[in-house]
Formats: sequence, structure tokens, C-alpha cells
Amino acid sequence: MSDEVLAVVRASSPRRWMGIVMLVVIGLLVIYVALATPPALEWQVFLIVTGLVALWVADKMRRATEGWIELTEDALRSSDGQVIALVDEIENLDRGLFAFKPSNGFLVKTKAPGPRAWHPGLWWRIGRRIGVGGVTAAAQTKAMSEILSALLMARKTP
Repeated sequence: MSDEVLAVVRASSPRRWMGIVMLVVIGLLVIYVALATPPALEWQVFLIVTGLVALWVADKMRRATEGWIELTEDALRSSDGQVIALVDEIENLDRGLFAFKPSNGFLVKTKAPGPRAWHPGLWWRIGRRIGVGGVTAAAQTKAMSEILSALLMARKTP
């Protein structure tokens, strides 16, 4: 069991801040519209809730993208030590153009489902699928997917 970090993926600072600022602007704009030109009460409530959700997602993205993802010989893990997927549990890796994957990222399919997780801009997991990427640097995610692919090939060959 090796703890040597083979690859790291971090949020690209300009993309990170652009995503956060866009979510904040959308949230504030929707709240402003709800208060400045009030529609029917149910629509006003809907707009305010939508704006607050956008602000909440912006803060969640800010906190999530402060961290990073590391690939070791044994696991894909986040900077806080949370294991995203064990390399032995990975069944498939998809980097294709038409894959349902995050921007500048890749999709991992595991043998068994894991708990749902969402770290906007960095990674997510729904069942057996894990998406890595979002506001990350394309070169880093490509390098990580190449190394992960090589690890998977090495595990399959005797």
C-alpha cells in the first residue's frame, strides 16, 4: 500500500472565481427581481428561494474548490482524506467527448455504488458513477486520467 501521490487536480483559480461570481450574480439578480418588481406571491417566494439556493451553491463551490483531489497507487481521494474511490474498485474510466462528465474532467465507474456526494466544481458521485472535474485545470485532469488508466491496465494484466 503506497501513499505516494501520483497526480493532483486543483481548481483553476480564474475558472473557480468566475464560477463563484456567476452564481453569486445570478442569486442576487433573481432576489433583486423578486423584490424590485414583485410578481404574484408564489412566484416571488419561488424567485427568492431560487436566489438563495444559487448563493448557497456559490458558497458550497467556494468551500469545495479550496481543496484538491489526489491519486495514489491505491485510491482516488480528496485533500481532506475522504476516499473517493479505491483503484481496485474502479471498473471503467471514460474520457470521451460525449461522456456525461464534468467540464475538463473524466468519469469513473466503480464496481459497487457509494454514498452520494457533491463537491461543486471538483467532483461528484451518484451510485457507481464518479465525475472528476468542473473548474479544474484540463492538463491536470488529463494527466490524472492517463495515470489512472495506466494503473487500471497494470492491474488487469497478470
